[in-house]
Amino acid sequence: MPETPEGEPRRFAPAAARNRDPILAALRPLLPPAGLVLEVASGTGEHALHLAQALPGLVFQPSDPQAESRASIDAWCSGQANIRPALALDATAPDWKLDRADAVLCINMIHIAPWLATLGLLRGAARILPEGAPLVLYGPYIQAGVETAPSNLDFDASLRARDPSWGLRRLEDVATEAAAAGFGAPTVTQMPANNLLVAFRRG
Repeated sequence: MPETPEGEPRRFAPAAARNRDPILAALRPLLPPAGLVLEVASGTGEHALHLAQALPGLVFQPSDPQAESRASIDAWCSGQANIRPALALDATAPDWKLDRADAVLCINMIHIAPWLATLGLLRGAARILPEGAPLVLYGPYIQAGVETAPSNLDFDASLRARDPSWGLRRLEDVATEAAAAGFGAPTVTQMPANNLLVAFRRG
């Protein structure tokens, strides 16, 4: 990982440079041509900037519960007209301080957070999305009837060793909870490095 100079708020996620273009390509047919996209758990802000630069018809609202991440997001996105300042947002909170969005995006969160964060994400997205709007999740999953890549099994074990409440989620479990929150069946796109892009539409 590149070293961050002292006093530099921008943080770097090496994976972002590798996966941002495949994510953008998979998102293009899913996102509306205009409107507000809420990104939950924006992390460094690198994805938000890349997507906003490529999709000027959309306005992006990045968010993160951590102050250091929000500082990084705002530093990366400074001067980009279609990105709002980062919002302090905890996926588990009953109030997201945002009444409506035209799409919700969450990249690489649900496996490095407690299951309650996934449930909060699904319920919160259901509260603010209109009918037919997409909730898009990206990351590694475990799928019934599909062999899990050894690298993903190792990753899952390392996550659970760090925090027993973390770990790769079963796609079927996420889909079941999404249906309970008011979403339809997911559209699943295979992505590089054994990841999936999973899109739900608000019913």
